[in-house]
Amino acid sequence: QVQLVESGGGLVQTGGSLRLSCAASGRTFSSYGMGWFRQAPGKEREFVAAISYSGGGKYYADSVKGRFTISRDNAKNTVYLLMNSLKPEDTAVYYCAADFTASHIFANTHPRAAMYDYWGQGTQVTVSS
Repeated sequence: QVQLVESGGGLVQTGGSLRLSCAASGRTFSSYGMGWFRQAPGKEREFVAAISYSGGGKYYADSVKGRFTISRDNAKNTVYLLMNSLKPEDTAVYYCAADFTASHIFANTHPRAAMYDYWGQGTQVTVSS
């Protein structure tokens, strides 16, 4: 069993920054890929960013490329999402997720929510205009 706990959400003005954290426990953190997704009211959950188990592969949705940075610290069992130049359309509940299915080719599967095995409870990010 894997537990994921997000933190760092909050209210920020347009153009501001936030850093989300996702602390993992229960299995060897360095063995699996991690992703961030978000869901705004009335919308489907969408891919934001992902990072491979080693940190060597990083992937971003076009909507956040150049503004968001994903990273991980395997010694701390934590993955981060640094969000800069925030816009009102970034407002959503942000979820982290873990994919430790060995047969997945993470470079291909990372944008697909169904490919992740465990999810956190989410943290609210609100960007005011």
